[in-house]
Amino acid sequence: MLGILSLDTQFPRPLGDVGNPDSYALPARVEVVAGADAPLIVSDGMPDDKLLSRFVGAAQKLEREGASAIVSTCGFLVTLQSDIAASVRVPVLLSALSLAPLVRAICPGRIGVLTASSRALGQTALLAAGLDPEETAVAGLENVPAFADTILVTKRQQPRAFDQEAVSRAVTARAVALTKAQPDLTALILECGNLPPYAEAIRAATGLPVFHLVDAATSLVAAMRVST
Repeated sequence: MLGILSLDTQFPRPLGDVGNPDSYALPARVEVVAGADAPLIVSDGMPDDKLLSRFVGAAQKLEREGASAIVSTCGFLVTLQSDIAASVRVPVLLSALSLAPLVRAICPGRIGVLTASSRALGQTALLAAGLDPEETAVAGLENVPAFADTILVTKRQQPRAFDQEAVSRAVTARAVALTKAQPDLTALILECGNLPPYAEAIRAATGLPVFHLVDAATSLVAAMRVST
């Protein structure tokens, strides 16, 4: 079983979203971390100690309930990767940004990152993931109303429905613009857990390999599987 640490949100999570249990070809369980509002997490810094304690407690709860591996719905939690991984005995991968060393090894060259907010994705998060800010091309969605007005606002402001087609078009256009501006890119990482539903469209539009947490989660659970 895959354990999913979720921010405290109310917007819908379509198939392919990290926080949708049906996105995985294996059992998955979501644990919402109370009070983990998106604006508190999507920032270039560590969440406060109270929130860290809640994330640790949620991860330990998922482990007790049988999770073989744990992921999270927000890539900005890469700053908590070491703390939460040390608190449990199962593999933990909180952010697709942590895939960067692997991506760099198999796709040598400059890596592009699509993120919920390029303004918020600063050195703290990038360095926590082992990414050199000077060698990473980042494009954010903070100026895309269909996305930002759904994902980057407080829970009470979040809608219970959104235009997924509009988000898909905007995300794909942002990825294409990034690759045109940075033609030396060899791969793209989707930082945000809400972006994997659009990975196929991004691959088709850019011709680049696209890496995200939904695909990586399957490998995490497989690493813990014991044949019977």
